[in-house]
Amino acid sequence: MAVHVLNEARRCLQCKKPLCRLKGCPVETNIPEMIRLFLAGESEAAGKMLFENNPLSVVCSLVCDHENQCEGNCIQGRRGAAINIPSIENYISDAYLDKVILNREAEKGQKVAIIGAGPAGITIAIKLAERGYDITIFERMDKVGGMMRYGIPAFRLPRMILDRYQVKLRQMGIHFRPNTSIGGAIHLDDLFSDGYDAVFIGTGVWRPNRTHCKGESLGNVHFAIDYLQNPEAYDLGDTVAIIGAGNSAIDVARTVVRMGSRHVTIYARRQRIAASQRELDYAQVDGIDIQQGMQIKEFTDKGPVFIPRIYDDEGNLVREEEPVLVLADSTIIAISQGPKDKIVSTTANLDVNDKGLIIVDDGGKTSHEGVFASGDVVAGSKNVVLAVKYSKQVAEAMDEYLTSKRNQA
Repeated sequence: MAVHVLNEARRCLQCKKPLCRLKGCPVETNIPEMIRLFLAGESEAAGKMLFENNPLSVVCSLVCDHENQCEGNCIQGRRGAAINIPSIENYISDAYLDKVILNREAEKGQKVAIIGAGPAGITIAIKLAERGYDITIFERMDKVGGMMRYGIPAFRLPRMILDRYQVKLRQMGIHFRPNTSIGGAIHLDDLFSDGYDAVFIGTGVWRPNRTHCKGESLGNVHFAIDYLQNPEAYDLGDTVAIIGAGNSAIDVARTVVRMGSRHVTIYARRQRIAASQRELDYAQVDGIDIQQGMQIKEFTDKGPVFIPRIYDDEGNLVREEEPVLVLADSTIIAISQGPKDKIVSTTANLDVNDKGLIIVDDGGKTSHEGVFASGDVVAGSKNVVLAVKYSKQVAEAMDEYLTSKRNQA
């Protein structure tokens, strides 16, 4: 592994205008400097730089869409093989994670509540803890990670990495309240009554989107987000049909194969597949079949019923054919998720759009005084690195808000 990473690092051209950073990385990770420090024997300095820019660097090195981001913009890729940037980043950031020491500013004497321990919540918690705020994370599950833990399969993101984050957050002085849903026994406004000066909502999107087809409540039909939280709880049988065309559908399919099902097929409504090419390649290697132009019509005890759709070379729909029953022991619906409404329904003056997503300004400020939000609960189902990108901006806005509030006291 080390020899491979070194060889890859030595291929870096140290471009004056590094497209891998400027065009490819949403959080503008300084990839050339990371590699320069690494090759100079300053791995810890490289790790420190990565963590300060992106507290979830080690996670992003594993789950980002690298072929369309850093790797996809590497100049070496124009001549042959792009540099394997994520492997270098992972080697450095994984080694540094346990060494992280939070350099806290002087205590501000102000409390901040973080609702949700996913990528947005973790990023905000770390950034504001650095500024000297007293942070408490409220999480409805028993461990940190959010969608990273319960929506990304362990073979893509090992749970041990997230467990290490949980230890690190505690070492940073960040309080963690597991198994606590805001909007249940405790409402959002209770947090202000108990002395919190600001609240951040990063609850993600956990309500599965429906097809609104007959049969969704049958015993052999399941939703992807429910399945991925605990695959061991399901007995799907030998033949499994998966409805969807994104990375989530492929995550489900590859998990199902690993859990023992032998015949797994993804059914996509259109000709275009939303999943990345790399994920499609992995699906093929895992023996997963993909059928395009299959519109779900109904779920039955014997399997899903589809309407085959025929497209021309331009991707335009030509005709729909007669419905066909596909025999399957189980069917999993993987067509993305939306937000739950537990907090919104128990909080006054918290505006959402027609999809239930929280409305914010450019700094993540909501319509409720002192409440900020970021991540999937604002933007819809996205990815880890985008949650980090916008949460860093929201952390700055929250610091400005809290500073103003402190100065007015």
